Amino acid sequence: MGNLQTIGRAAGILLHPTSLPSGKLDADAYRWVDWLATAGFKVWQMLPLGVPLAGLSPYQCASAFAVNPGLFGGKSPPAPLLQRGEYEHWYENQKHWVEDYALFMVLKQQFNGQEWSAWPEAFRSRTPQTLFAARGEHAEDIAAIIHEQYDCWRQWQALRSYAREHGVYLFGDMPIFVAYDSADVWAHPARFLLDDTGTPTFVTGVPPDYFSETGQRWGNPHYNWEHMQAENFEWWRQRLAYHFEFFDLVRLDHFRGLAASWMIPVSEPTAINGYWQDVAGDAMLASIQAAMGNIPLVAEDLGVITPDVTALRDKYGLPGMSVLQFGFDHFEDNPHKPQNVRDNTVYYTGTHDNDTLQGWFTSLDSGMQQHVMQVLGIHDTSQVTDAMLNTIFGSRALLAIIPLQDLLHLGSEARMNTPGTVEGNWAWRVDWSDIPKTLASQLHETLQGHQRNERELASDTTRHTSRPV
Repeated sequence: MGNLQTIGRAAGILLHPTSLPSGKLDADAYRWVDWLATAGFKVWQMLPLGVPLAGLSPYQCASAFAVNPGLFGGKSPPAPLLQRGEYEHWYENQKHWVEDYALFMVLKQQFNGQEWSAWPEAFRSRTPQTLFAARGEHAEDIAAIIHEQYDCWRQWQALRSYAREHGVYLFGDMPIFVAYDSADVWAHPARFLLDDTGTPTFVTGVPPDYFSETGQRWGNPHYNWEHMQAENFEWWRQRLAYHFEFFDLVRLDHFRGLAASWMIPVSEPTAINGYWQDVAGDAMLASIQAAMGNIPLVAEDLGVITPDVTALRDKYGLPGMSVLQFGFDHFEDNPHKPQNVRDNTVYYTGTHDNDTLQGWFTSLDSGMQQHVMQVLGIHDTSQVTDAMLNTIFGSRALLAIIPLQDLLHLGSEARMNTPGTVEGNWAWRVDWSDIPKTLASQLHETLQGHQRNERELASDTTRHTSRPV
C-alpha cells in the first residue's frame, strides 16, 4: 500500500479493464502495464471491479467484496504463485462475506434473477433451516462460486506483482454505498436503514448539482450508522482490508457521505426533496486508522463541499480531488483552478463522469471557448487538449491522472459515463491501433520535463518479463 507521499510526484492514466482492447484482465492488461512503464506513468487507475447487477455499471454491484469474474480472461496462472494452503488461508480470511455471496448468487439464479426482496419469505428473511437446506442442495455450485472468487484474487495478485516489478501502482475505486439487491444487504439487513419488511426507508443520492437539475437519486439504502458503530465498524474494516489486497490506493467515491448523507424518502421520485443527515464517518475512519495505521484512501470530494467535509479529509491526511474542467468559472477561490490546487491532491482533466476534453470543449458556447483559451494562453482551438494536459502535468498536485481518451484526443463518442442516464455508458473500448507508436516516448519526455517520472525506465529484460498469455 502507499499514499501520494510514498509514490512521489507522479502521473497516471484512468482506464477501466473493460476499456482494454479485449475488455478483460488478460494478456492485454500486462501489455498495458508495459506501455505505462515505457511512457513513464507510475499509476494505473480504474473503476470498481465488482459484479454489476444489471447492465455494465460498476457502481451498482451484487457485493461490496466480490470481483467480477467476467473481467478475467481465463484460469489463474500456474505456480510459482500458488503456495501450499493458499486457498485455505484465503478462504479463512474471506468466509465472512464469500459464503453469503455464493449462496446469494445461487439463489438469485434459482429465482430467475429477481431482487432478493421478491424471493419467497423463508429465503427473504433467511430462515435458518431454509438456508441450511439450500446450502446442501446447491453445495457444488456454491463451492464453485467461492473458488471462482479465489481464482480472481490469484490472477489479480499475479498482475499486481507484475505491475510493481515495473514501477506501476494500482489505484482502485470503492463506491461508498452498496446496492439494495446485494448479498451485503440480504445477509446483514441490520446494517442498513430498512423497515420491518426489509424495504429501505430512505435512499441515497445527491441534491441538484452541476450534473443534474433534479439531483441524482441513486437508490441505495442508507447505512444504519448506530449499528455499524456498535460493531466497531467491522464491515468497513473488512471491506477496506480486502480492497487493499488489490490496490495501492483506493478512491472512496462520494467521500462527503462520511460527513453527512443526503436522505431521500423512498417515496420521492427524484433527489430534490431530501435533507443532509450527519453520520459517524469520523468515528469509522478513526477505527480504521487504529486498526490499519496508514489509510491509503483518496477522498472523492467533488461537488458542493462544506467545511466539515474538508476538515474530515484533512484530519486523516487524505488526498482530495480536483478536476480541471471545473476550473474555468470566475470564482477566484475555485479549488479546481490550477493556482488553487494543493499538493496533496489527485488532479484530473476529467473523471469517468465527465465528457472527454475534446467533447467538453466542443460543447461550450463560443464565448466560453474563448475564455478557456485565454486562461490557457493559447489562440488555436486545436491546442486546447494539449494545453490542458500540460496544465495538469505542470500543477503542484502530487498525482496527475488523465483518462486515456484525453491522451488520444477523442471526442464525446468515447465518453465513459453520463450521470443520470442509463443507455450508452461504460462501453468504450480502445484498440491498440488507436495508440500512436510514438506516443509513449513523447509522453515519457513530457513527464520528465514536469518531473513526474523520477524512476529510470525498466530495462528490456525487466519490461518483458514472462507473463500469462
